[in-house]
Amino acid sequence: MNDYYVYVYIDPRNYEEFYYGKGRDSRKEAHLFDKSDSEKVKRIEEIKKDGCKPIIRVIARNLSEDEAFLVEKTLLWKLGRQLTNISSGQFSEKFRPKNTLHMELSGFDYQSGVYYYNVGECAKRNWNDYKKFGFISGGGEKPLWREAMQSFNKGDIVVAYLKKYGFVGVGVVTETARPIRELIVDGKPLLSLPLECSGMSINADSDELCEYVAKVKWFAAVDREAAKWKSKSNLYTTTHVRASLDSQPETIDFIESEFNLKLRELLPFRYEEN
Repeated sequence: MNDYYVYVYIDPRNYEEFYYGKGRDSRKEAHLFDKSDSEKVKRIEEIKKDGCKPIIRVIARNLSEDEAFLVEKTLLWKLGRQLTNISSGQFSEKFRPKNTLHMELSGFDYQSGVYYYNVGECAKRNWNDYKKFGFISGGGEKPLWREAMQSFNKGDIVVAYLKKYGFVGVGVVTETARPIRELIVDGKPLLSLPLECSGMSINADSDELCEYVAKVKWFAAVDREAAKWKSKSNLYTTTHVRASLDSQPETIDFIESEFNLKLRELLPFRYEEN
């Protein structure tokens, strides 16, 4: 039955909203007789001592219970820090965490995915460096390579492929791509570390021509000689830097079997910021 409503308690001394609730019948008045030791009751008693009564207003009516929960949760999310509510209510897992509007979050602002990443070894790229220091890169003179790197989001799962060898690693992007000169690893600039690939510093001062580097936490990474591959198979490869594996079930199955990982279960991965 659609007989639920959502209500608010307002402090008449300053017109601050301090409690949201949902209920039916006379539920909205019940807090006036509450004797618990909650912040809500303390606020109501303070109002009474000043010779006033809380203003109680219904915000939405004729709701199902689920609809009432959802409206209540929306209001709690918006004004939670100013309220005396203890519980965040049902549907809390569907709402963005508090104090994160300055961030882009997987599942809210973008959807993390499972992606093929082409290592593309050359004068600027070496798998040994990627594996040892936890990153992937791309860029140089090709704008498409730079744009592909910038398309990786935090939480994306990357499956690294090394031409002539096979699949060499599975990891999660923990920091989106930036010019190589800006990347810090373990408190030191990446370019100051003992990289096998000395060419990574080529054009490092140019935003158009430098390598763009994203940090990766490897779940599994092997030397090139131990790369995972099956000849004469339908395993997916491409010369592109980045490609979705959503429509490549055979490749997904192969990667999961060889690396003993469930790729979809890694989404979203709760990583710690470095």
